[in-house]
Amino acid sequence: MKTRGSFRRATLQGDSVVSSHWSHCPDARAVHRGWLLKHRADGSGCRKLPAWYPLERTRESTNLAEENHSIIMSNWTPTSWQTKPATQQVQYRDPHKLDIVLKQLAKLPPLVTSWEVETLKSELAAAARGERFLLQGGDCSESFDDCCSTSIASKLKILLKMSIVMVHGGHRQVIRVGRFAGQYAKPRSSDRETRDGVTLPSFRGHLINRLEFTPEAREPNPDLLLRAYERSALTINFVRGLVDGGFADLHHPELWDLDFLHHSPLQKEYRRIVDLIADAVGFLEVVTGRSLDELQRIDFFASHEGLPLPYEQAQTRRVPRRTGWYNLSTHFPWIGDRTRSIGGAHVEYFRGIANPIGMKVGPTMTPDQLIDLIDVLNPQNEPGRLTSIHRFGTEQIATCLPPLIEAVVARDKTVVWCCDPMHGNTTIANCGLKTRRFDDVLGELNQAMDIHAASGSILGGVHFELTGENVTECIGGARGLTEDDLEKRYLTDVDPRLSYEQALEMALLIARRMRKSRPS
Repeated sequence: MKTRGSFRRATLQGDSVVSSHWSHCPDARAVHRGWLLKHRADGSGCRKLPAWYPLERTRESTNLAEENHSIIMSNWTPTSWQTKPATQQVQYRDPHKLDIVLKQLAKLPPLVTSWEVETLKSELAAAARGERFLLQGGDCSESFDDCCSTSIASKLKILLKMSIVMVHGGHRQVIRVGRFAGQYAKPRSSDRETRDGVTLPSFRGHLINRLEFTPEAREPNPDLLLRAYERSALTINFVRGLVDGGFADLHHPELWDLDFLHHSPLQKEYRRIVDLIADAVGFLEVVTGRSLDELQRIDFFASHEGLPLPYEQAQTRRVPRRTGWYNLSTHFPWIGDRTRSIGGAHVEYFRGIANPIGMKVGPTMTPDQLIDLIDVLNPQNEPGRLTSIHRFGTEQIATCLPPLIEAVVARDKTVVWCCDPMHGNTTIANCGLKTRRFDDVLGELNQAMDIHAASGSILGGVHFELTGENVTECIGGARGLTEDDLEKRYLTDVDPRLSYEQALEMALLIARRMRKSRPS
């Protein structure tokens, strides 16, 4: 009989991983009708897992990670998600037309490259170690109408400005990931929407249907998949052009200003940081006796929620001289809190792609569920592979987050912890508009930093819905916006975003916290 530290050998029978040996380990698993039954560590019973759930890594196993990976991936293909229950998907009236569009998408060039994807993964691995910090931000849902140079450049500028402030405060390199070039779909709590007695399909983002409340606009249209691809390509190519052209040149940080920053009460502190950066670059060039040309370019990466799986599948492919499959529609796709069912289609799809991936973690997530999902999505415990984006709300984070961190630390799992302080803090104003309070967003973020520090964990990033425009969608901040201000410039089609000024203020406050906590 094997000991507690041993591991089970396994064989494939059909599509199931079947145990051929039992140990006395509390995590021992049995196969029952195509499912694995995994005993809870506290002895309170079993939980039901898919048959392809990975084996555990233990001290005596030397090649177990490779063995697990081979077993797990032997029954995965870009289409295997179609055999699983799929949520947040739509039914197209003409499946034949959809098939034609998907075949067209599969032939089009990728939007990103595998080496960019791998670069991001290595940088996220550094964030997990506390050597870098992830800044992910952008629109709740992109609009085709906003695919223009002004809108794209303003989002890039605010992310750049926020990142530089954080670098200055934390003395850590910042990974800049935009919610752009593909964030055209949104999950909905209801498939249907009713107005004045008329019921139509809900608006699910410009990748699926259109916002106007008419039967024609709300009908899911396969052609929008192609248009979303085209808009994503235009966006990411313009971003690359700006970056390659010196848009983020550290020699001239004064040129990053948005015109309306001059009206911000934070202007003085921001300009002080800009002056310090300019002085530091000049000092380094004098000391080294050469121009620091590498400071003319700063990387940006694209991300979106991987929601409509046919679209994601169409851009999933192999690349020369690399193993595995890459989703080349984006660098960093993530699974939403509503689609993370361990036996569902989204987890099935995401477990097989080589990209670094994110997973939203909300109040209903239990420690057991989180560990099971980590085991499935990152069976080799690969650094940089999985980012856990927690989103609880300022009222629930103190209760929900500590047990999850404890479970991850106890099992020596490698994840990047990222705080999304936006989605758990959405409220409805008296005027009927969705909003978020700046103090609630900041409150959840401050609690996250405190909880991770107390738990011996590392908060490796933040995730914001924001814009580089002068909007009035969130309440509070240095200007003291109130509910009465919301309708002045409320431009979002879906969820409220931090304005340029609120986003920069948030970055400054994060930088202050980072400055206080960094080693002396």
